Amino acid sequence: MIPTPGHERRTTDPLQESSRADLTPRQLEQTTMFDFGEYYTRGLTYTEFLDRYATDEQRRKWDAFYTHVSLTDPQRETLARFTRDMNVLVLSGAWCGDCVNQCPIFEHFTQVNGRIQIRYFDRDDHPELTKELETCGGARVPSVVFLSEDNYVCGRYGDRTLAKYRQVAAEVTGEACSSGLLAPGDPLTVAVVQDWLNEFERIQLMLRTSGRLRKRHGD
Repeated sequence: MIPTPGHERRTTDPLQESSRADLTPRQLEQTTMFDFGEYYTRGLTYTEFLDRYATDEQRRKWDAFYTHVSLTDPQRETLARFTRDMNVLVLSGAWCGDCVNQCPIFEHFTQVNGRIQIRYFDRDDHPELTKELETCGGARVPSVVFLSEDNYVCGRYGDRTLAKYRQVAAEVTGEACSSGLLAPGDPLTVAVVQDWLNEFERIQLMLRTSGRLRKRHGD
């Protein structure tokens, strides 16, 4: 059988096939689909990722953008209401301008609510993950996978938000001209922060209203 695009089959020992009927649905899923949960456990925190992969100049850019990004009070209040643990896998590159202009936003989210646990992976050091997360036929970053607390896939997002793509589309059609840089505090940066918050909130509400998780937590 040809695997569904985006869900590569693993090589399975034929001698193990007879035992597949004894697997739980979750175990069976993990034998036939890419196991993002297992990958997540191997990831790096924001600081660990930059310490390992960023040059001094790249780190300066990440730090500068983080310093100048700010969340509004309503945005902080939204994040503070998150009650479900969220495991978030981010495929990134310290050299990537789109990552510089977006990943520090995620770190701000984690500082408001510790239930958001993000792990980073370098695109070039993880070819298997990079292949799985190809977007529009390319290895685009940042690429984000949202997981439940028990590592079920809940959604994917990236490499750019709607606000950024509207700007890019306007440039392609000649309706706008840009330096290619996101200035902290400018309308585009503000819009990108809100785009990402909307997606984090959407996944959080998915988790909060999940019948399976409500039963698990008794709420």
